[in-house]
Amino acid sequence: MLLYILRHADADTEAARDDDRRLSEKGREQAKQVAHFCKKHGLQPSLILSSPLPRAHETAEPVAAALRVEVVIAPWLTSGMTPTTGVEELKAHRAHPCVMIVGHEPDLSALIAHFTGLPSPALVHIRKASLTALHLDVVRAGAGRLEFSLPCKLMS
Repeated sequence: MLLYILRHADADTEAARDDDRRLSEKGREQAKQVAHFCKKHGLQPSLILSSPLPRAHETAEPVAAALRVEVVIAPWLTSGMTPTTGVEELKAHRAHPCVMIVGHEPDLSALIAHFTGLPSPALVHIRKASLTALHLDVVRAGAGRLEFSLPCKLMS
């Protein structure tokens, strides 16, 4: 499985609750930039799984529209996901050759560290609207190979 990991784009800081934050104007532009990059470079997941929080879902939508892929809301991607949960939930999608997940920090860094066998998630830093690709022969801890990790500002 090729796993694309997309951190949500820049979000507004003002909201009644953190869970209600939506993308800022900068974030909406970042999401469009990621969508353009994926389309231009043939990054084609067969499924996009998104956290239900608005800032993640709003990041996933332009990518899904550009690639003509369905976005499925995955409650397990909500802030606070553990690496173990991420691995177990992704096993249900291993029939897909390529999956994209859209979520939050520090969860995504911890998941990347877990998949690649790094001793600490502190060794991974995923910026907003960055895209990371892992190749997983098997969906389990330590089985991932980093293909790339690219911040949005370098996508063209």
